[in-house]
Amino acid sequence: MVKKLKREVGFSGLIFASLGGIIGSGWLFGPLNAAHIAGPLSIFSWLIGAVTILFLGLTYAEVGPLFPRAGAAAHIANVVHGNLLGKIWAWLLFMFYIAIAPVEVIAVLTYADNYIPGLLQGNTGLLSGFGLIAAVVLLGLMFLLNFLGIKRVTQIFTSLGWWKLAVPVLTIIMLVAFSYHPENLHIMHMKENVHGMFVAVASSGIVFSYLGFRQAIELGGESKNPGKHIPLAVIGSIVIGGCLYVALQWAFLVSMPPDQLTHGWTKLSFTGVFGPFAAVAGMLGITWLAVLIYADALISPGGTALVYATSAARAVVANGEVKAGPSFFTKISEGGVPWVGVIVAYVIGCLYFLPFPSWQKLVGFITTISVITYGIGPIVLLQLRRSVPDLKRPFRLWGAHIIAPIAFILSSLVAYWGGLQALSYIFGVLFAILFIYWMVHLIRGKSGDKPLGFKHITWIFPYFIGLWVLSWFGPKVLGGTGDIPFYLSMLLVAILAIICMIWALKVTVPDGRVTDYFAAMDHEGIDL
Repeated sequence: MVKKLKREVGFSGLIFASLGGIIGSGWLFGPLNAAHIAGPLSIFSWLIGAVTILFLGLTYAEVGPLFPRAGAAAHIANVVHGNLLGKIWAWLLFMFYIAIAPVEVIAVLTYADNYIPGLLQGNTGLLSGFGLIAAVVLLGLMFLLNFLGIKRVTQIFTSLGWWKLAVPVLTIIMLVAFSYHPENLHIMHMKENVHGMFVAVASSGIVFSYLGFRQAIELGGESKNPGKHIPLAVIGSIVIGGCLYVALQWAFLVSMPPDQLTHGWTKLSFTGVFGPFAAVAGMLGITWLAVLIYADALISPGGTALVYATSAARAVVANGEVKAGPSFFTKISEGGVPWVGVIVAYVIGCLYFLPFPSWQKLVGFITTISVITYGIGPIVLLQLRRSVPDLKRPFRLWGAHIIAPIAFILSSLVAYWGGLQALSYIFGVLFAILFIYWMVHLIRGKSGDKPLGFKHITWIFPYFIGLWVLSWFGPKVLGGTGDIPFYLSMLLVAILAIICMIWALKVTVPDGRVTDYFAAMDHEGIDL
């Protein structure tokens, strides 16, 4: 008998899984990083990030419930653009999900260094040898909790969720009550800050902070009522998270003592204290709040690490289901725990500590790869509207033909703002994966199970290569040569996105294959 994941997750479990993914280390580090890059305009950076993720979230609110499976995003690409793109996307998602838990563990240890010295290398923010060992152990604990079963794990999400909401809200109130300097909002260098407003969206942890919205979708295979609960959890978590982060950035800016800003926002630092809100609370004499924030620095990132450890294990399962990885990736215990996925995700997660031993280094990589993988959602939405127009949709997005292209443009811009270095690394990995599958196909010849389906992925070449070329010749602030001005480059990215989206919709799999997929789901008794 095939063992399946258990449908034991209610609405509170889904929305707190998404909120738990959103409210993590981002609120502890993001506002300072954003202020360094964009100054007071960082408030608008958070708004841009929220709008971008909301547009993407709206597309996934319709698409997500149609794929109530573990690691749903891998299945989404596979159904619409065929086996090859499904495998490529499965590996990209694999890299993305497994990276989040390690970055949250690094956040925990970065704050913990203030009372357990030696976890970091001096004031560099990099893990020491002792810190690396502690990271491996702490990450292991997050993955071990998965063996409690999904019902108990989501109960933990809910319990932690209330705490994770309460502490940031209390921080906003107390900082503004003790120190309110609205004149801080006028300290800026206009040209640099305007460019920085966009760059900060990708590079300071802003989009990274919002990424957790898709946790409700990834747990769709274990949801009691995916059709109703997934859309509500996705949209609700983005709106709540967006309001919270904009308020946190505003509070950070206006509560900063003016004597700390004599050299502007770019030079702002807190010697020996790796955590801006705790540092500000300490300067203002609110010692108990600083202690509370240090405690939350264990709970918030730790809770987010648990959320993503859970999703990473499901991403491994999906990797096996779409045959991107070995079939044993799909093994599930009697209690409904994807135990192989837990082990694989943990082992590979530990490897991320080596090339990315700091929060800031890993966040830039994660942001770029995430928006690239998320960008498939708007394309899938429009294709499903065309190929299966009469399919039962628990949530039907109003204005989809307008919202979906905007969402794809915005996700492309965020990937572009991530800079040349991040794009080069990710695209190098992507084309290496593609090359490996091509070689495997040549070796197998006609004996392979399915045709390679190269036609269905032709759109990704102009898209990825176009983004990279625009980054190469783009503004120096993004690592380019500066030959293409900042705003012109953004316009060119938008045009590239529209052209490639139209192309992608022209080379999807035949409509009949999509219909067959959903017919097979009905046969399996999977209820939307």
